[in-house]
Amino acid sequence: MTDITRPLDGILVVALEQAVAAPFTTSRLADAGARVIKIERPDGGDSCRNYNDYVHGESAYFVWLNRGKESIALDIKNDTDRKILETMIARADVFIQNLAPGATEKLGLGSDALRDLHTKLVTCDITGYGNDGPMKNAKAYDLLVQCESGLASITGTADAPGRVGVSVCDIATGMTAHAAILEALIERSKTGRGRGVSVSMFDTMADWMSVPLMQYEYAGKETPRVGLSHTIICPYGAFTCSDGSLIVIAVQNQNEWQHFCEGVLGDGALANDPRFKTNSDRLGNQVTLEGMIRDVFAAHSREEMFKLLNAANIASGSVTEVRDLANHPQLDRVEFSSPSGPVSCPAPPIRRSNEAPEYGPAPALGAHSESLRKEFG
Repeated sequence: MTDITRPLDGILVVALEQAVAAPFTTSRLADAGARVIKIERPDGGDSCRNYNDYVHGESAYFVWLNRGKESIALDIKNDTDRKILETMIARADVFIQNLAPGATEKLGLGSDALRDLHTKLVTCDITGYGNDGPMKNAKAYDLLVQCESGLASITGTADAPGRVGVSVCDIATGMTAHAAILEALIERSKTGRGRGVSVSMFDTMADWMSVPLMQYEYAGKETPRVGLSHTIICPYGAFTCSDGSLIVIAVQNQNEWQHFCEGVLGDGALANDPRFKTNSDRLGNQVTLEGMIRDVFAAHSREEMFKLLNAANIASGSVTEVRDLANHPQLDRVEFSSPSGPVSCPAPPIRRSNEAPEYGPAPALGAHSESLRKEFG
């Protein structure tokens, strides 16, 4: 093991967690050096373990979100197991949970009560719709929140709304909770007292929906579904080359528009054409302009188009498949073990100077039960 100190070395996190949002949060804390103890039900453990069996018989979600954690199987309605959990929390720096609304309060493990007992404890509650409001007790799964927040209404094509292809609400909520916990730990280092933070999936996605909402409320502008295009910038979207491949381009300012006309469309005079001179003009004549662009792309192969775009210094990229990501030259990977075999997946995006990170295994259910019962029992 490396002897380089990681940012959260010495921090103990106790996680009464399941599914995606909270495990995402604690996986990032574990990556930064925190000791994360995952509390699981004895009868099957985290539901995320059973989403699929695609990674050597393990769930792809589970191995991705639970590397480097310790797993203990506890029946927290059992007195002995409950005391073990209470002892863990008493020693913990952070307690995080995403059980059903009100579940921890019924168990006597509500965040307010825990912080009254342990004044240095940071608590984090992850919910679907928050702790108040008419939907506070509603079940919240990723697709439901994509729909309730309006995200699905602006995703997809003109024909129909669509789901973002990954669990974006869960992941965004986990990211937000991660930031909130780190803020609370920094505050504790100044005041000596912990703080409770709560993050809801709906609030997180409503925040992400701020621009479409403000455009509607202040200007009466609906955000259309535009597939691989952009609602307020033109040209910005995907075009098909002569070999059938798709390239996305983005022209963000007037200088780029001038270069695009000269170097890609082959007609510098178009830059000052009244139909296309400003971004607003181009949006108003988007059908005509994109027809011209499609003609140029259709006359060139992918390789030829990238040469033209690069020469004109126009931002562009390939519309790749997942199979292409697997061999993408920019992709960094991390490797760790799982109960059934080695795992390789994309590296977390945070890079720390002077650190060669190592990642612990994704644990089998109750893999650390014996040692943790001895330590905390």
